[in-house]
Amino acid sequence: MHTPPPEGPGQGELFPDPLVGEGLDGVSDRLVGFRGPTACQVVGITYRQLDYWARTGLVVPSIRGAAGSGSQRLYSFKDVLVLKIVKRLLDAGVSLQNIRIAVEHLRRRGIRDLAGITLFSDGTTVYECTSPEEVVDLLQGGQGVFGIAVAGAMREISGVIKDFPAERADGGTVDEAPEDELARRRARRAIS
Repeated sequence: MHTPPPEGPGQGELFPDPLVGEGLDGVSDRLVGFRGPTACQVVGITYRQLDYWARTGLVVPSIRGAAGSGSQRLYSFKDVLVLKIVKRLLDAGVSLQNIRIAVEHLRRRGIRDLAGITLFSDGTTVYECTSPEEVVDLLQGGQGVFGIAVAGAMREISGVIKDFPAERADGGTVDEAPEDELARRRARRAIS
């Protein structure tokens, strides 16, 4: 995988979705996240897999790691996205060693940068394509490959994760989603 250009300050921290970037209630995505069991359900993995990946450094929670018995890891939206990509690569038969290389590359990218990437693999190597020309060049090699459109995975996760509770790392509360507020206002008007 090729190395991306260095990110400017703050680049890649925002994602044009109400659940990430500025996060819920305008709170940073670095502060609001999801607990391990939620990440497991959204991604489709077991808690044992999640725990193993965190302990071995494959995908570690960027908001809050486990700090002893009873503590809860807190995963950002980007962490959940990377978990989803890891699961898809494993399902396709890519080796854990090659997945680790791909994950390290993805960690250096901002969320906006990730949205423009399609990952391809021939089951051995993981390739990054950011343009239709790169896809054509890769496919002209004649090998069978599969692809993961990262933007599609983002939309899929956004659609599912909104039904799960988010948590703030600082212990603050996460207010209801805007559509819930709208529904509440309509209900108040209907009663009046």
